[in-house]
Amino acid sequence: MTTESPSRADPAMTHDFAVTVYYEDTDMGGIVYHANYLRYIERARSDWVRSLGLSQNRMREEGVVFVVRRIEAEYLATAKFEDALVVSTRVESVTAARLVMAQEVRRDGKLLFSATVTAVCMGAAGQPVRLPAAIRALRP
Repeated sequence: MTTESPSRADPAMTHDFAVTVYYEDTDMGGIVYHANYLRYIERARSDWVRSLGLSQNRMREEGVVFVVRRIEAEYLATAKFEDALVVSTRVESVTAARLVMAQEVRRDGKLLFSATVTAVCMGAAGQPVRLPAAIRALRP
């Protein structure tokens, strides 16, 4: 796991999420299929949003959804069946309309995958809208 730094003291700014690799996550070579890392980090972001007290179902009912605008990913090492992984999510920057997060997947402290994810919110008509207040209030 990553070490906390003073700039990450706020628990809302960083979040860890446990993932177990299942057989269905692996490819014919017995390693985690590359697209599944995107699933893992998506689950971690959803769990982080929930930990802030936000309901994505309620947001959707109100006509607002999160949309990934950009992902820059780096595959560094492989994970395999039954590995216990930890996905760490850290808020990098927040504006009224954009959230940038750094996400890392580790096994026993070893970095396997890292990504920088930019998310925005869209309204029911597909127009950009402000991020929820709970997220806009975060200051890295």
